[in-house]
Amino acid sequence: MTDVNASASAVTPDALSKYRLQQTHKAASSSNLGKNQFMELMIAQMKNQDPLSPQDNGAFISQLAQFSSLEEMQKLTKTVDTFASQYKSSQALQASALVGRTVLVPAGNAPLGSDGKVSGVVDLISSTGALDVSVFNAAGELVKKMNMGQQFAGSVPFQWDGKNTNGDLMPFDQYTIKAEAKQGGGTKQLDTLISSNVNSVSIGKTGGISLNLTGMGAIPLANVREIN
Repeated sequence: MTDVNASASAVTPDALSKYRLQQTHKAASSSNLGKNQFMELMIAQMKNQDPLSPQDNGAFISQLAQFSSLEEMQKLTKTVDTFASQYKSSQALQASALVGRTVLVPAGNAPLGSDGKVSGVVDLISSTGALDVSVFNAAGELVKKMNMGQQFAGSVPFQWDGKNTNGDLMPFDQYTIKAEAKQGGGTKQLDTLISSNVNSVSIGKTGGISLNLTGMGAIPLANVREIN
């Protein structure tokens, strides 16, 4: 009479070893265990288990739970990828509608546009008795200082007409804009926003969207503070 224990112990390790070798070759081209491979492995374990010492019910249920969790995670990943793709497409479509419009973006430099003007906004955190906006050329020389007097906290618009202190028209070039306010007995430099025209829209390899602005280059869409 054949010893069942001996037969099971002789067959089971050998069968499992062959199966694991097969799975190792299958996995050589992929580092991820898919749901099909997971199910095949579980079925192989059931077929080759010791009949006198079957797999514990708790362990079997745990494996089923892992399989279910794996499948749900794969479905969730596909859903998230789909939503992300749709969101990027929607963003690109909205951004394309900005071409030809003007936007306000944080910047300290601005080109003198074809209309001979530079427009922007000063981010004034708190009220001041004296707000100044100065324009400097590429050599760092002061071209024009605009005294805007007393201002309340908030967004304070300004515009430079492209002329220097003597009233001469300045050439087309990049200019530096600096805003300063007298606060707390001292002078504090403030952030400025510059208005510029949107020429085109770019979509990066990672899906990031940038606006190509006149004389200012590419600016991330997220940096836009206002659309005119």
